[in-house]
Amino acid sequence: MVLKRLLSAARKPKPARHRIPSGQRVYAVGDIHGRLDLLDDLLSRIDRDDAQRQAAETTLIFLGDLVDRGPDSFCVVERLMQLHATRRQTHFLMGNHEEVFLLAASGDVQATRQFVRIGGRETILSYGIGEKAYRDADFEELTELFARHVPPEHIAFLSSFENSLEIGDYLFVHAGIRPGVPIEGQSPSDLRWIRDPFLSDERDHGRCVVHGHSIRQEIDLRPNRIGIDTGAYASNRLSAVGLQDDGCWFLSTNDSP
Repeated sequence: MVLKRLLSAARKPKPARHRIPSGQRVYAVGDIHGRLDLLDDLLSRIDRDDAQRQAAETTLIFLGDLVDRGPDSFCVVERLMQLHATRRQTHFLMGNHEEVFLLAASGDVQATRQFVRIGGRETILSYGIGEKAYRDADFEELTELFARHVPPEHIAFLSSFENSLEIGDYLFVHAGIRPGVPIEGQSPSDLRWIRDPFLSDERDHGRCVVHGHSIRQEIDLRPNRIGIDTGAYASNRLSAVGLQDDGCWFLSTNDSP
């Protein structure tokens, strides 16, 4: 009986690895948080990596949280607007920091209070508001200042971000998903803000979820998800995952060139 069970187990097919459709290559970039220097470095690494591989249709996905905490949010937004205008297969996902940014820029004073708590000071200063003006303003005044300084094209760009994107066996989101809820039933709030129970859930979600939002020192590679937020604003390590066919590899700004 033991031998029969072993033979039966040996014949049982192994779970299929996650795949990207044939002829496509995907790079997904983690949370940038205002680090233009790291963004430029990582984009150069992606371009070199892409050029060294066989010809494919290449898609770039930015998983959200372009802004806050780091010093150059304005310039990061400008850089990625230019990239979007010149590179057809580029997608941007809405992070929780973009969500709060847009609310604050629309005149929502409570959102400005939250914005400042989660790293918005550096973003506000990057939009040309001086340190003294920032210190002297109450939240109502600061909200008005910020709304006046954010260009309409930045609002339009950030407002166009997607909540999620599916390619092959992968689902790309900013934060994660609510376990047990179908992908089409996921709430934007969960997609942008969730940590647990998503991070601790080991179930197959029907897609391998690629996400940022939750900082780890190393890439968080699990059977059902890949977390690529390596805390760029503080660690100097901005990371990306590359995907093609059933292959998966990683690029980071502190790797050897």
